[in-house]
Amino acid sequence: MIVLLHFIQKSWVAMNPFHQYVNVDGTLNDTLVRNREILYTGTNGRHVERFYVSSSESYIFKPLTNDDQEGRERWVYAHVLPALSPIYPRLLAWSDTGADGGGEWMVFEDLGPLHHLHADETLLRAVGLVAWWHALPTDRFAGMPLRGPKPLIQEMVSELYTRKPDVLKLCSSLGLSKQQMQRMYVQLEHLSFSQQLVLSHGDLHPGNYALSGERLMVLDWEHAHLNTPLWDVYHLIDMSHPLFPRRMTSELRIRILDTYVEQLELLGIRVDRTAFMLEYGMFAVVFSLWMLLLITSDLQRIGTNLHRNGDKWSKEQLESQLDETLACLNQCAAMMDWGQAQQCR
Repeated sequence: MIVLLHFIQKSWVAMNPFHQYVNVDGTLNDTLVRNREILYTGTNGRHVERFYVSSSESYIFKPLTNDDQEGRERWVYAHVLPALSPIYPRLLAWSDTGADGGGEWMVFEDLGPLHHLHADETLLRAVGLVAWWHALPTDRFAGMPLRGPKPLIQEMVSELYTRKPDVLKLCSSLGLSKQQMQRMYVQLEHLSFSQQLVLSHGDLHPGNYALSGERLMVLDWEHAHLNTPLWDVYHLIDMSHPLFPRRMTSELRIRILDTYVEQLELLGIRVDRTAFMLEYGMFAVVFSLWMLLLITSDLQRIGTNLHRNGDKWSKEQLESQLDETLACLNQCAAMMDWGQAQQCR
């Protein structure tokens, strides 16, 4: 029996050579891994790591970093990403829960140093990729979920109405006038978002796209789902993140949105530019108001056991994120005013 089990184990490793670098409990095997470095920590406290098996050979080890996403990224790699060009790291090996008996994990190719540059040209290249996967027919993605980890935009609108006193108090403390907020809420009463659904990356914040050499790569597809096109577009352009600060201007935002519309038209999809700009402005205002509530909550929780991120982001990082989100809110509220003026002409 012992000989048979040893033979099975050797055969399993031969077929799946990366399994030898992972223990049965889903952790890296330090007897074979020469060196390792933590890249980031997930919401459940587990680390994504670069590990070396020789001085020149390294890979990326990614355990399940969000307990609610069990099996999602592997499913996306099997059923969704083959439809895309190779703009994502190759998945080389993964756990078999039944065989390994440990936690879920995956091993990816190591793309080397990643540069999270948010220069104009990088953003313009990125929005072209977004337009391309948005143009893919959704009927080829049977089984895709219809939501990611955040509430749907319609649910955010409902929350902004439910918590209107909190929103008004917060925005007043951030320097927005009562007239500005009244105008935003009047506009919210008349907004309606397109019901169109497209393939959405789901979490395209500034940390999830990067340059690897000259290649622009899109990372962490576990939140992929079907959603409005504006979900990815907002995350790419205006979603703030404590670890990846950036500065967006009204001029660059319009340039990126124009590039998105132009790329869709090259792919045979016609878009009413004025209506699209107005809808984006409305979407960004809603999302930014919702984000301001979330960031403020995190700031209030810092130093307490209730803090949702375990204090992994500093007060200074969250305050910078708050300022960035507020700038987006002001600029996109102006877009709404412009779009409505254009429609009335």
